[in-house]
Amino acid sequence: MTSVEVSLKTLLTEADGALGAAVVDYTSGMALGTLGGGKDLDLSVAAAGNTDLIRAKARTMETLGMKDKIEDILVTLGSQYHLIRPVTGRAGNGLFIYLVIDKSRSNLAMARHLLKRTEEQMEV
Repeated sequence: MTSVEVSLKTLLTEADGALGAAVVDYTSGMALGTLGGGKDLDLSVAAAGNTDLIRAKARTMETLGMKDKIEDILVTLGSQYHLIRPVTGRAGNGLFIYLVIDKSRSNLAMARHLLKRTEEQMEV
C-alpha cells in the first residue's frame, strides 16, 4: 500500500506527458494532495470542478436506476486528457484520483492502466 504523496509522485513520474495529479474528496471538493499543475492548471480549482462532474454522473446513474459503478471518467480537450478515477474500498470511500496528461506526449491506455494500479495500491 502507498500513501497519497507516493501515489501522486508515481503518477507524475510514470505517466508519459503527465501535467498534474490530485487526490480529491468529492464530498467536500477539497484536494487531499496535489502534484504538478501550474499557472494554466490550478489543481485545487480543477479538483472542485471535477467534484461536480463526478457527483452529476453518480446522480444520473441513480436516476436511471443503474446498479453499476463509475470505473473512470475521461474528458478530452484539444491538447489534454483529464482522467478521473474513484477510489474503491472502504479506505477510499468518497475519494477520486485526478490525472491530467498531454495528448501529444501520452498513451491514454497506459495512463488508464497506471491510474487503476495506483488506485488499487493507494492507502488513505
